[in-house]
Amino acid sequence: MKILAFQATRFRWKAFVRTLDDADDVPVGAEDGVEDAVVAFLHVEAKDEPDDRRRSVFTQTLKHLKWLANKRGMKRVVLHSFTHLGGESGSPGFARVLIADLAERLIATGYDVRRTPFGWFHSWDLGVHGESLAKVWKEI
Repeated sequence: MKILAFQATRFRWKAFVRTLDDADDVPVGAEDGVEDAVVAFLHVEAKDEPDDRRRSVFTQTLKHLKWLANKRGMKRVVLHSFTHLGGESGSPGFARVLIADLAERLIATGYDVRRTPFGWFHSWDLGVHGESLAKVWKEI
């Protein structure tokens, strides 16, 4: 798992091009957004798929996102599948399930979670706080 995360003042996204046949069912141009959120670009890798590794990746990713949100008292998290951070990508089905599981666990612990439509390229508008901690790279 590779994570590029931001403490964002705002993040807006718009569905631009469907990239997977089984992509989330949203119309081209569908848009959404949040303010004051941790925005996590997640690259799920093939090496994350074995069961023993999956549990560790899930737990470490969850702790990292909570840690970053808590540094600024943020209760919103956006999870975005982003297979452009290097390494061999995991299967789309596995990535979708892992991201959904992360969202479910974050919601269960009191976070407001959004997921960008899976299987799409998006256009973005991202505003980020200025401190170094507002832009964090993590490899698990």
